[in-house]
Amino acid sequence: MSACAPTRTDHSTRTERIHSPHSPPPAPHRRFRIAGADVSASIAVFLIALPLSLGIALATGAPLQAGLVAAAVGGIVAGWIGGAPLQVSGPAAGLTVVTADLIQRYGWRTTCAITVLAGLAQLGLGCLRVARTALAVSPAIVHGMLAGIGVTIAVAQLHVVLGGTPQSSVLDNLLALPAQLAGLQPAAVAMSTLTLTLLLLWPRIPGRVGRLVQKIPAPLVAVTGATATAALAGLTLPKVDLPSWSSHALAGLPEGPVLGLMAAVLTTTLVCSVQSLLGAVAVDKLIASRPALLNDRSARVGRSDLDRELLGQGAANIVSGALGGLPVAGVAVRSSANVRAGAVSRNSTMLHGVLVVVAALLMVPVLDLIPLASLAALVMAVGIQMVSLHHIRTVTRHREVLVYAVTTLAVVFLGVLEGVTLGIAVAVAVALHRLARTRITHYEKEGVHHVHVRGQLTFLAVPRLSRILHLVPRATHAVVELDGSFMDHAAFEALQDWQKSHTAQGGSVELTGRRSGTGLDTGTDVEADAEAGVGSRSRLGIAVGDGDSTAPPALDPARADEAPIADCRCRPWTPWRNHQCEVPRATTRTPQTSTTPTPTPTPTPPAAQPAEATSAASPAEAAGSPGTAQGRETTESTEPAKLSEPGQPEQDGQPEKPGTFVEPSGHQLVRGISAFQRNTAPLVRGELARLAREGQQPTQLFLTCADSRLVTSMITSSGPGDLFVVRNVGNLVPPPGEESGDDSVAAAIEYAVDVLEVRSITVCGHSGCGAMQALLDTEPGRARTPLQRWLRHGVPSLERMADDDRPRARLAGRAPVDAVEQLCLTNVVQQLEHLRAHESVARSLRSGALELHGLYFHVGEAQTYLLTEAAAGDGELFGHVGEVDMPA
Repeated sequence: MSACAPTRTDHSTRTERIHSPHSPPPAPHRRFRIAGADVSASIAVFLIALPLSLGIALATGAPLQAGLVAAAVGGIVAGWIGGAPLQVSGPAAGLTVVTADLIQRYGWRTTCAITVLAGLAQLGLGCLRVARTALAVSPAIVHGMLAGIGVTIAVAQLHVVLGGTPQSSVLDNLLALPAQLAGLQPAAVAMSTLTLTLLLLWPRIPGRVGRLVQKIPAPLVAVTGATATAALAGLTLPKVDLPSWSSHALAGLPEGPVLGLMAAVLTTTLVCSVQSLLGAVAVDKLIASRPALLNDRSARVGRSDLDRELLGQGAANIVSGALGGLPVAGVAVRSSANVRAGAVSRNSTMLHGVLVVVAALLMVPVLDLIPLASLAALVMAVGIQMVSLHHIRTVTRHREVLVYAVTTLAVVFLGVLEGVTLGIAVAVAVALHRLARTRITHYEKEGVHHVHVRGQLTFLAVPRLSRILHLVPRATHAVVELDGSFMDHAAFEALQDWQKSHTAQGGSVELTGRRSGTGLDTGTDVEADAEAGVGSRSRLGIAVGDGDSTAPPALDPARADEAPIADCRCRPWTPWRNHQCEVPRATTRTPQTSTTPTPTPTPTPPAAQPAEATSAASPAEAAGSPGTAQGRETTESTEPAKLSEPGQPEQDGQPEKPGTFVEPSGHQLVRGISAFQRNTAPLVRGELARLAREGQQPTQLFLTCADSRLVTSMITSSGPGDLFVVRNVGNLVPPPGEESGDDSVAAAIEYAVDVLEVRSITVCGHSGCGAMQALLDTEPGRARTPLQRWLRHGVPSLERMADDDRPRARLAGRAPVDAVEQLCLTNVVQQLEHLRAHESVARSLRSGALELHGLYFHVGEAQTYLLTEAAAGDGELFGHVGEVDMPA
């Protein structure tokens, strides 16, 4: 099998026929069946392609039939062979400048030969399977190239719109524009203005009428309107003149300098390939917005095979050039129209090519009525649209506007190949500048000297780094903040030598950075550390973690005679164990078993976990809730943290691991806040700013226990502004009139229901609730402490559980394990009854504006249970969430 033959892919568009062994023979396969959707889509694309093909041929200076040949070949050949079934190929506006230049230099027959050679080059690239590599070109270069081509087209066609003839270059066209304005042709200007007006206003017709008439493409309406007006008014102006096909010029042997011809082939190949591949990717995005095309068996449209698409484009250019047609490439306007018109297979693209052939043979008298000024106005509008404001905003946001501007101007004044080459050179220079640029600043704040390194720390930055570091006075506390992802050996050695010198003179050093696990440790090899870069440990003996800002000296001593305290390795919304972080023995006297950092979170076997231990990543991150950073790098997880004294025997099968201790709470608080300010605050600041402007609009009141193991945003996948949360000991709702001076819960309920107008209230209990255990253990006559006075609101739950006449609350699939769990379940049901007694709640329930829900969260299982109303007659049943349906 030839290496260049397109291979069958997983997304083949052919029907896969399966015949079971004992069934009747299948009916004969209908080879040429065409879906009705493909027929209607092909007509819509044909109506767009016909005037555009003539207009592009006019803009290049080629015979007008060449545009029709390219449109027909692009539809039939590229549509049949190509790897993007719904992409429509033909003469593209992006090739106008290149083709016009080739025709002026080498003539039409040699230009056709160059098109054939470009097609052969595309076949070779497709055989080498380098299509994906072509997409590595910076988008700023591609958009700049298209913008430059668009400017060139618009300026050239402006002369035709005004009734004149364009010059050979943009500069000449600009210089000749004043003279052209002085000699306007009123008829040409009128038809051009009418064409542009219809082109602009047709898609904007409002209402039902607009939806009906917009099924007719705007380019067809614009050209048809101008043609009819010119014919009815009897205007005398240049019109389309299609000579007999018998005199159509075909490709000839290339004539000209070899290097010039090679450059022409390279330019044509580059522009055709890049535009076609980018068009195929854009079509994939359009198809993704229509799930039916991906899931419907009758449609069978998969992702584009870019290498096969390159083969199809090459074959189309070979045929088009040989038949005397323009170069062929994927056309965005026609492709998007094809998808939006409902095409389901490549048949629509091929049928559109057949319709172009029919029109070229049978509609010549009609096409000869079209004014050239109308076609020029149509192509000028396409050129203007190629300068996309959206692309300009995108490259500006990504700080690539210099690459875009250089490419655009170079294409306009030098040519496409020269412009792309300059754009690539500028893009490489900008990338090297960003990689090599390092900003190092030094400032003093409250006696602490801060050195901030922003960018990659390489040998190029070592002189500046050394100069700034030596500005730090002796015997002072210094903080070096590494805001980058790479450190080479030279920078590593410079930083290490300065640290040793500074600590030897009585000073202290702390390093912070953006990545967890980064740092410098005295026990490792310098060579290995330098190869690992910032992500490893060095010999400085200072752990760098999570990008935490510096803690105050009083909370973070790092003196020469003391081991500095390790940074917290825990990050928000990642697996953690109560934030028990590894701390050297010399820093504190609170013992703690050691933690073992691992590259990815590894679940601890159930036998090694405490009954109520939790270690779950936040569902909010996976759900993409507001204020949650998606795609954040994986951080380190730790073994379960258990308190033990040195020398204490093993617990739960885990050996004692002396040498590490719990970090002091002051350090933990400051580091946690610092981690939030550095890592999380930049990600949620925009969402919080919106909430600050618009005010809170929560949809739920979530009433739950104050237990630290219940993270409401985690178990509900919610973010800022979603939940109005009330927490108290035991998730209790005191009945109206029994608050005894404590109206906080009732006030929150009233505010949530009447002011915030929440749509639901949820009471959430949990396993192992200490309040429920205290209720069971309360002895009559004991001293009334504040906790006991509060827990009296849970007495109705205790009485409900003891009432044998009432059905027991239970879990789906099993009975409660003990009396505490039974009381936890019963308490949720009882507090819902208390909620219904509140006036605002009862009023909203009667009007149907509010719903009540009961939840039970089992901490050890990380499982949420939802109270179902269907089992009300047989006891209150808490079912697994996911196995029950939430009320709408």
